Order: sequence, then structure tokens, then C-alpha cells
Amino acid sequence: MGNVEAMRDALATVADGLVNAVMMAYEVWWALVLGFFVSAVVQAWVPRERIEVSLARGGARPIALATALGAASSSCSYAAVAIGKSLFQKGASAAAALGFQFASTNLVWELGLVLWILIGWEFAVAEFAGGLVMIALMAVGLRAFVSPRLEARARVRARAADAGHQHRSAGSGLGLRDRLRSAQAWSDVAHNFRGDWQMLWKEVAVGFLLAGFVGLLPDDVFRSLFVSDAPPAVRTVENVVAGPLIAVLSFVCSVGNVPLAAVLWSGGISFAGVLAFLFADLIVLQIVAIYRKVYGAAFALRICALMLVTMIVAALLVQALFGLAGLIPTDRPAPDDVFGHVALDYRLALNVVALAAFAALMLLTVRRGATDPVCGMAVDRATAVAVPEGGRTVYFCSEHCRRAYAAGEGAGRAARHAHVH
Repeated sequence: MGNVEAMRDALATVADGLVNAVMMAYEVWWALVLGFFVSAVVQAWVPRERIEVSLARGGARPIALATALGAASSSCSYAAVAIGKSLFQKGASAAAALGFQFASTNLVWELGLVLWILIGWEFAVAEFAGGLVMIALMAVGLRAFVSPRLEARARVRARAADAGHQHRSAGSGLGLRDRLRSAQAWSDVAHNFRGDWQMLWKEVAVGFLLAGFVGLLPDDVFRSLFVSDAPPAVRTVENVVAGPLIAVLSFVCSVGNVPLAAVLWSGGISFAGVLAFLFADLIVLQIVAIYRKVYGAAFALRICALMLVTMIVAALLVQALFGLAGLIPTDRPAPDDVFGHVALDYRLALNVVALAAFAALMLLTVRRGATDPVCGMAVDRATAVAVPEGGRTVYFCSEHCRRAYAAGEGAGRAARHAHVH
């Protein structure tokens, strides 16, 4: 009987963790789709020369422009990383790309709105202020963490990561109005959209699952991580270090971690600790894995160290400023629901629209696309590298894959795939 009860409890725990993961995905699904869509548009429609002219130069202007672009973008961390990667590949400096990522995850209106509702307007204002402070600190401290030579190597690697699997755009010479009316231009967007999902879907899925199961831990587990019987300065410093560590273990996307921030606030973490937790969405384990995959281990390690330092310092500075102004709240309401619920509200409407957009873009790649036999990427038949073979046409995303196929690598893989299926 005891074994049956234990099995039942284990199954219930697994079910609860999966439900949490699904609900967190529901909370941020529309932001994910929007962010990846913006990334796809940047990749397909924005000429590299324009990006290089606007963001690759030195000084404050490119960083300010990237900040404005990020603030107008999605709040999802994964989508911010995808767009930041696109900007960096197209010539933007590391400072501009990181500035975009900080802005996209800290200066967007939906994040501020959720913070205002769940915790209070003070946290919403502090989040925006902290985002600007982090961007400024990052711009000043970047050279101490990343040398120009390492940044150049990371750009070469980032471009090489896509150079073998890169969609060719047929509408690069079209104006915006013509692009909006061109099926081919939208096909370019759709195939880039699908390519980003193919690259990152595993990291995104694992991140949701981790968050779902970590969310099952009782509040006492989080509370035990905070120093409570120590001088205020010691407690604050410990909290701003503990906040990012908890974020690394429990967080997926910036809007989705606000309910967890409410739990931490009610559990006793300091104002600065909550801010550091909120800021740390760009250094969670799955995103660090993406940095390493795209930029290389050396560059990934240094930008993660830079971001951690700026997050901690920004949280301390904002707490000090808000303390002087008397704006640090004292009430600690206990949130009723960490992961949200499905209701007939704006989020449901946005998710329905996002699902329809996702399906439409994927369907467009199916109708106009073919599968590269080397890398497995969906490519547009109108712009792909086409090679006649035995009465049929084989399509490739690039010359890289065509050469691999011709050398026997792709043909062998295609044969093994046919054998398996």
C-alpha cells in the first residue's frame, strides 16, 4: 500500500510540474512568438549595411538606438538573445547587442505592467531605472571584460554558426511597401522564423520544464536562502547575490518570473534582491548554453561575468536611490498564484493571435519550402541552392551544404534517414 501511495505522490508531483511548465509557457507564449518574428524580420528584411552603419560605430548613439529598439521589442529573454545574435552577426557592436538585450528584457511595457499589478508600481519604476543603469554600466565596463580581438572572434563564430545554414533573401532590393505585399518577402521571414525555432526550441523547452518543477519547492526553501538576522548592509549584499542564483535555477522568461519575484518578496528577500532576481534573466543556464553555442566559450564566459556584475551593482544602486527617496515599499503581500491561470483576458487573446501567426508562418514554409538533406533546415525553393539529381531537384540552404552533399556527407545522411524511416 505504501508503494502505491508513493507512486501516486510521485505521479502527482510530475503532473504538477508539467502543469506549471505549461502555464508558464502560456504566460509568455505570445512574447516568444513576437520576439522570434521580429528577429526573423531583422534577418530577412534589414540590410546588413544599414545595421553596420547604425549600430557598429563607437560612441553612445548606437547603444541608445539599440536600447530604443529593445524597448520596442518583445520582453522574452530567449527572443531577445535571438535578436541580439542577429544584430551582432550583421555588424552591431557587442555593446549595442547587449544593450538591446538588457532593454528588451527590462524596459518593455508588458513587464512593467505585470510588475505593477503583482508587486507594486515601485518595482515597475525600479525595473526600468535598473535597466538603464545596467546598459550604462555595461557600456563602460565592456572593455574590461571583452577585448576587441575576442569580440571579433566571437563575431566570426556567430556568423559561421549560420553561414552553413543561412537563408538567402530574394527581396532585399524591395522597399517596405513592396515587401509587405510580397509573398516571397514573407516567405523569407517565415523561413528565418522557422530556422531560429529549430536552433533554440530544445533550450526553450528545457527551460520551461526546469521552471515548472523548481516552482513546486515550498516557500521555506527560498526563505532559507536569505540572511534575516544580520546588519542591513550584509543582508542586502547577500540577497543581491542570492537573487541571481535563484533566477538561474527557476526562471525562463522575464514576464514569467514576476510571480516568482512576488513569492521571494513575500518570503523576505530585500528590495535589491528582488531586482537582482528580475535582472538575471539573461544568465540562466539555458541561455548561457546558447551564448556558448553561438559565440564560443571564452566570449560567453566574459559577457556572463559582465552581466552578473552589472546586475548586482545596478540592484544596489537602485535600492540606494529609492531608499533616499523613501520609495522602497514595506508591505509584502503573499501572491495567491505563482504560475497564473487561463482566463478570458488580453493574454488569452494575444496567445490565440500568436498561435495563428506561428501556424501561418510554419505553413508558409511548408507550402513554399523543401528540406535541406544535410542540415535538415526548411528552405524556400525559390531562393535555395538547387541541384538537379536523377530526375529530381535537391534544395540546399547554402553552398556549404551543397558541397557537403556533393562530397558524400549529405547523401550518406539522407540514405541513413531513409533507412530509419
